[in-house]
Amino acid sequence: MDRPQLLPPDELAHALAALPDWTVADGKLHRSFRFADFVAAFSFMTRVAFAAERLEHHPDWTNVWSRVDVSLWTHDRGGITSLDLELARAMDLAALPA
Repeated sequence: MDRPQLLPPDELAHALAALPDWTVADGKLHRSFRFADFVAAFSFMTRVAFAAERLEHHPDWTNVWSRVDVSLWTHDRGGITSLDLELARAMDLAALPA
């Protein structure tokens, strides 16, 4: 898989308009997800793991009971690429109630 290039600031700003729950800090996309309990949070992480494997792009995340905190950036590019946006969209979909 060809690795994507860093997104120019204008493209990133445009993409973030469609990802209103995500923020950018320190060159990374960030979001905190909240769930009803640990099982719901861990189920979300399991669903996202399949999307991450498909993309060959994995999140930096932590889980504390019902909360999952996520940071996305493409390590080998040193910033945000289209892979991060695609995984962010997949995470937003995975977080929707069933």
